[in-house]
Amino acid sequence: MANRSHRNSGYKAMNAMNRDGARHSSLRNLDLEVPNYTSHVVETADCCDLLSRLPDGSVQLIVCDPPYNIQLADWDRHDDYIAWASVWLKEAERILSPTGSIAIFGGLQYQSEAGSGDLLSIIQHMRDASDMLLANLIIWNYQNGMSARRFFANRHEEIAWFAKTRKYFFDLDAVREPYDEETKRQYMKDKRLNPESVEKGRNPTNVWRMGRLNGNSAERVGHPTQKPRQVIQQLIRSLSYPGSTVVDFFAGSGVTTRVAIEESRHSICGDLDDTFQSYVSKQIEMIDTCDLFKAFPKFGISTKLGKDHPIFGKK
Repeated sequence: MANRSHRNSGYKAMNAMNRDGARHSSLRNLDLEVPNYTSHVVETADCCDLLSRLPDGSVQLIVCDPPYNIQLADWDRHDDYIAWASVWLKEAERILSPTGSIAIFGGLQYQSEAGSGDLLSIIQHMRDASDMLLANLIIWNYQNGMSARRFFANRHEEIAWFAKTRKYFFDLDAVREPYDEETKRQYMKDKRLNPESVEKGRNPTNVWRMGRLNGNSAERVGHPTQKPRQVIQQLIRSLSYPGSTVVDFFAGSGVTTRVAIEESRHSICGDLDDTFQSYVSKQIEMIDTCDLFKAFPKFGISTKLGKDHPIFGKK
């Protein structure tokens, strides 16, 4: 049977752009210049309180690593998880710009512990209650993890990427993976392929092979469920652009603030944990040691969202 995608007009248009080296519509008409200064908020706050203070349509990207409802702590217990999640999901949709996206971490492997609180339940709720588009289900694959005897040992988590509209921003070039020289040489012989795209590298696909943080990782700041910088970096580079605003209202280890600084984005991050501020401080201290040769704008950090944040001056 022939591949039905060959007759799909969307795929045809996308393939034509790839051959011609044309920019996707999500990259047009945007100011992609690196700003001279970025502003960052790190506030100890409830997620819904923080969201309620953000303007409609003002945020480009939300990075969201919510509690999984697996009863690890008081903040991880919800009798009706979806009723709780539906409040911040609705607010998140409100504040996203037409080109914006939300990336939600989760794990289907937690179904027995979480009951109605796993990522599958969130996806189903979004399909029933939201007009947002499930653009991708990303599989974050890692080699290190717990062993198991009663089932296949888990080595991945999922990230559900929802876009506000079909006009969502996506910068593939920012996250392409370079080909090795032999593969590049072979692809350059294929007349169907755009040489410029071959030079840029391959699409990383929706399976990201990136290790989890070991207990002795240099990235560790003390948070029990800290996500690797590389994973957050891939999301921020592909789904936002320099000068846009990234929001994380379950900011935990503070890694989103760090990556936003490094990637020249503004950010607003919050968490109810009293130690959140100290985690962010540790993240910022590591920027100088890990990125001595990387240039990024000067930045300012405040512990309270004020009207001087760039999010209030642009849509």
